[in-house]
Amino acid sequence: MIWESLGSVALGLVLSWAALRLLPGRLPSGRAVFTTGALGALFGAYLMHSVLGPGHVLATLIGAVLIGAVTLSLLIRPRGRRLSRSAAA
Repeated sequence: MIWESLGSVALGLVLSWAALRLLPGRLPSGRAVFTTGALGALFGAYLMHSVLGPGHVLATLIGAVLIGAVTLSLLIRPRGRRLSRSAAA
């Protein structure tokens, strides 16, 4: 379990680095992105390990990367245009 945890944190950090490289202007500070990626992947590993049980290391790490990517996607801001309110609001 400790190797799954360390591996998922490492994969979350790599995923965060890639997100910062690909979307430089659409993400908040690097510290927030790296923290979110690592914690999202760690939560993903915990969730997948709870669902699948021990012995499924590859599936656990794949699930950790997927859940880490989902949590990182929540940080993406829209492109340069401003959000406007609707007339009903």
